[in-house]
This record gives sequence, C-alpha cells and structure tokens, in this order.
Amino acid sequence: MLDWLADLITFRLLGLSPETRLAESVRYFLYDTAKVLLMLALIIYVVAVIRSFFPPERARRLLSGRSQFLGHVAAALLGIVTPFCSCSAVPLFIGFTEAGIPLGVTFSFLISSPMVNEVALILLWGLFGWRIALLYIATGVTVAIVAGVIIGRLHLEGWVEDYVYQIKMGETAEEVLTWPARHERALQFTTDLLKRIWPYVLVGIGIGAFIHGYAPQDFLVRFAGPANPLAVPVAVAIGVPLYSNAAGTIPIVQALMEKGLPMGTSLAFMMAVTALSLPEMVILRRVLKPRLIAVFVGIMTVTIIFVGYLFNAIL
Repeated sequence: MLDWLADLITFRLLGLSPETRLAESVRYFLYDTAKVLLMLALIIYVVAVIRSFFPPERARRLLSGRSQFLGHVAAALLGIVTPFCSCSAVPLFIGFTEAGIPLGVTFSFLISSPMVNEVALILLWGLFGWRIALLYIATGVTVAIVAGVIIGRLHLEGWVEDYVYQIKMGETAEEVLTWPARHERALQFTTDLLKRIWPYVLVGIGIGAFIHGYAPQDFLVRFAGPANPLAVPVAVAIGVPLYSNAAGTIPIVQALMEKGLPMGTSLAFMMAVTALSLPEMVILRRVLKPRLIAVFVGIMTVTIIFVGYLFNAIL
C-alpha cells in the first residue's frame, strides 16, 4: 500500500518522470516517511502497553539486579530478537532509561537491535553461508557489548535530556490498571513522543532521500573499491546519511560484492546504515545531548571500521 501511494503521489499527482533523480528522491522520501512514522507509532504504542505491566522498579530489577557485564550481554541478546530499525528502537531506549537501567546497558540494546537480528541472520546465511552469518552475528553482539561497556564506564547519565527521566507511565508497581486505562496511557505516551520527534524524522529522511536520488549508483564502488586502503572509512562515511534496516541493506551488500567490493567493506557499510544512520542521530537528539551523541558516534565509528578491516583480512 505504501509503495502504491508513493507511486501515486510521485508520478500521478506530482507528474514527475520515473527516470529523473528528483522523482527517485521524492518517492524515497514519501515512502520512508510513511513507513517510519507508522512503524514508530505502532512500536511506541505496543512498547507502552507492555511497559504498563512492568513498572520502572520491576524493569530495573530485571536488567540491573545482576553484574554490569551480564546486563550488557542480556541487552545485546535482547536486541537480536527485536528486529527493529535504528529509529524504532529509540522508544525502548527511552523506556529502559526511564526505568533506571544503566545507560551503558541501554546502549548495548540500542546498538544490537538494528544491527543484529534474526532476519539478517537468515538472509546472510542464505546468501553467503553459515560461517559469514554467524561471524556477523558474533561481531555485532561483541560491538554492542563493548560499546555499551565503554559508554557505561564514562558515566554520562548527565548527558541525557532531562525530560527522558520525567516521562511517567505506571508510577508504582502496586497500581492495577484496566485495559482501557492502559490503552489511554499508551496512546497519550505515543502521541507525546511522536510530537517531539516527527520534525527530526522528516529532516533525517529528507537528507537520505537527497542522497538516494542524486548519488550515482556506482558511487560507493568508485570511492570504496579494493584499490583504496581507506575503503572501509569511506564506506562508513557514505552509509551514515542513509537509512534502512538490516534486511533492507543485505541486497545492497550482495550487489556491492558482485561489483568487487570486499566483504568487510560491504559489511562496514551495512553496519553504518543500520546502526549509525543520520536519521537515527537526528531522532536521538531529542533524547540525548550533543556530547553523548558525539561519544556514541565516535565509539561506533571506530568499532565498525575495525570490524570492516577485520573481515577484509580474514576473508
């Protein structure tokens, strides 16, 4: 339906020619904006309903009542079974933060959820074999754990926006809510959060749409080919402004490899798109202060580049 509506508006109502770059950008913007906002609304609402059964104190006990390292491992593994894109993982990030779960643990989830999931595992297994799939999963989980541990050790809780800690749903564990009450609270939470982030969603997707429409198809291969020793950092830099989930980038990775791009460079590009995308950073700005976003981007950039060179060296 979203494909049909995007085509209808782009080609019928606006009268743009399918062969033009402007049409590619406009269609991308319309389709991804509708997709992301609908997905965000649904996921935020579902998460809010689930959270009404798990008050902050209970959630805090589940992930905080154990060693810090086990908390990071649990959060990273939880990310594998929650196949959300980077933008839609933000509501769960907010919920974890509000519940008092350590900041580093929440980042382990935020990194793992878009980067590593069962959809990516199945597709990678089918396209490249089980060794590549399992190596990618192990690498993604390791990146999520290590990055979360580093952020946790830096004690950057003061760099989270104040309003995140003021969001309240189900204040006490003893409160018994009816289904209508849960629905009302979840709907209010969803509405409030979408009001805060929708302009930033549009800005982020708009940037990605411009690049999607106007960057040449062989742009990545031209500048991040095997002859360039800086191919991995270049691939990461190109991937950041784009936006997709892991499943959506795997066909792109396959096409890039068919054109001669090494496996490590291709996977570094995939990681940058799914876990370090500019739209995600724009949305996270409503949750995190710029300094914390800079730390997150720096840590993720270094680890993704390392993973890219590692894959290129061993494959």
